[in-house]
Amino acid sequence: MAEDLQHSFPRSRAMVSQKPKAEAGQARELLYAYGLLAPAIASVMFLIVYPLTRVVELSFREGRSMNFTKISELPLGFGNYIVVLTDPGFWSSIQATVFYVTGSVVFAFLIGLSTALLLNVNFPGRRYFRTLILLPWAVPGVVVSIIFLWMLDGSYGVVNSILRSLGLIDQDIAWFVNADTAMWAVIVPTVWKAYPLITLTLLAALQSIPRELYEASDIDGASNYQRFVFITWPGIRATAVLSAMISALWIFRDIDIIFAATHGGPARATETLALYTYNEAFQYFRMGVGSAVGTLMVTVALVGSVISVTMVQRDKF
Repeated sequence: MAEDLQHSFPRSRAMVSQKPKAEAGQARELLYAYGLLAPAIASVMFLIVYPLTRVVELSFREGRSMNFTKISELPLGFGNYIVVLTDPGFWSSIQATVFYVTGSVVFAFLIGLSTALLLNVNFPGRRYFRTLILLPWAVPGVVVSIIFLWMLDGSYGVVNSILRSLGLIDQDIAWFVNADTAMWAVIVPTVWKAYPLITLTLLAALQSIPRELYEASDIDGASNYQRFVFITWPGIRATAVLSAMISALWIFRDIDIIFAATHGGPARATETLALYTYNEAFQYFRMGVGSAVGTLMVTVALVGSVISVTMVQRDKF
């Protein structure tokens, strides 16, 4: 018995001596990992966190100043938020934003899903079509606006010419000048630029679905509709939600297409929240009001992102 205790003591002492070494090794690995992440963390803090905190701070600075170095000297208060929430133009911009984002995302998603399903089928020249599909995504928004300004021009636009030849209209439509059609006129180029990203993400999700599931459905005699509902859609649902969320966030904060095409007109029919923020900050030099709207936009985007990520995490294939 005594011999067993004597043999066990050296073993326990060795284990105790090895434990600090293991902890020291883990601490070194953790320190090394944080060291590798330090440049990325510093970049995020400098490029995202610091500007965001400055915007929030400016949203509480009341007054107008053309000197950016003097803005921080303005008094603090909630006056900017009161101005924003009592401005009819702000609520008009919300309506325009909801219509613009919803219409663009819905049509871009439908076109992107259809294109992804088409490109997921084997046919000659498929790789070339995949490259061509991505071209609109690479075109700058201002260039897209110029292209569609020519196509939808009320006097010599090709769209009016095609519609007249088909007998759908009797006279030319001034798409960007009419308040009833201006929003649709900016939605069309936005959809054209947005759908390639959705196509790319959905196509990647489609190719990750096991082929055995489709082979089993063929043996069971499932129709194309049943294959899509019970195999394809569950397999891409999480990716679909993510791609729709990313597209919605991009369209929500984007102003280049609307700014180049209509400048928010006519009669503020196409003035979204992003353009409203730009006008308040850089047209009227009310940086506090513009920062207040920007803060509200960031809050809405953050809430939408959290909801979408929660939906994606709950969705299991």
